[in-house]
Amino acid sequence: MSGFLRFAARRLLEMAATLLGASFVVFGAMYLAPGNPASFLLSGRSASPEALRAINEQYHLDDPFLVRYLRWLGDVLRGDFGRSITYRTDVSRLLADRLPATLLLVAMALLLVVVIGLVLGRLGAVRGGTTDATILVTTALALGTPSFVAAVLLQGLFAVKLGWFPTSGSGDGPGDLLWHLTLPAIALALYLIGMLARVTRSAMLEALDGEHVTVARSRGVPEREVIRRHVLRNSLGTVLTTGGLIVSTLLVCTILVESAFGVGGLGQLLELSTTTKDFPTVQAISLIIVALFMTVNLVVDLLHPLVDPRVALGSGRNDA
Repeated sequence: MSGFLRFAARRLLEMAATLLGASFVVFGAMYLAPGNPASFLLSGRSASPEALRAINEQYHLDDPFLVRYLRWLGDVLRGDFGRSITYRTDVSRLLADRLPATLLLVAMALLLVVVIGLVLGRLGAVRGGTTDATILVTTALALGTPSFVAAVLLQGLFAVKLGWFPTSGSGDGPGDLLWHLTLPAIALALYLIGMLARVTRSAMLEALDGEHVTVARSRGVPEREVIRRHVLRNSLGTVLTTGGLIVSTLLVCTILVESAFGVGGLGQLLELSTTTKDFPTVQAISLIIVALFMTVNLVVDLLHPLVDPRVALGSGRNDA
């Protein structure tokens, strides 16, 4: 356990250092764009010298870059991401209003991916034959359908033509929000269901060819127990690693899906803020997405040795 705690502490420190570097890049990216930051704040409008001076004072644009960064970083650590230029309100309030919809959408899509992907992968590996062939064709179609294409198709069929689901928006209240997020969650999950099903199938087929499975069967262990104890268990490491990639992909693709369905989440807010050059909001959302990415990778790294003891702590490889 002490080795695991040391590994966890080291990974946390690495994550903090990486997040610090990412914050510097996120903050500095604004100053790499063409033009002066003050022109972004003015949205292309002309302004008097007095107005420009007031903007420079308000946003400390006359201070050295490192001073501005350290001031911004200190504010971020206190939960203050600045004030939105477009919405004229605190960015923290915008994030608090938009984040729940995005997290719920990602959670719904992840649930669909895990349940359907694992079931399809298991059925394909265990049953084989026609079942396996059908699953391979189905998952190939899913893998060939990007999230934004799935969003357009689902919206056109089930929302516009059949009228079974809302076409856009987030609804009113928790129940209505779930109903509005159903189609976006399916569109977000479709491609990744195919990915997880293929990975699960391959990992289980590899485990089925293992010597320990042959020995268990020769001892008369029931097939269901063989699958559960020896095949699924030895496939979890690969599936878990793929799960980290899946969550990261969900965080990225949600931007496209939210825009297609008009979901009032972080993805749609990021798109609108980028279009209007609302850099305090863009910086905050970008930093949150990076932090979520790193948190997912940290969780996967910490769970991997626990799920598969053959993996050495911090090595990311099989010792056996």
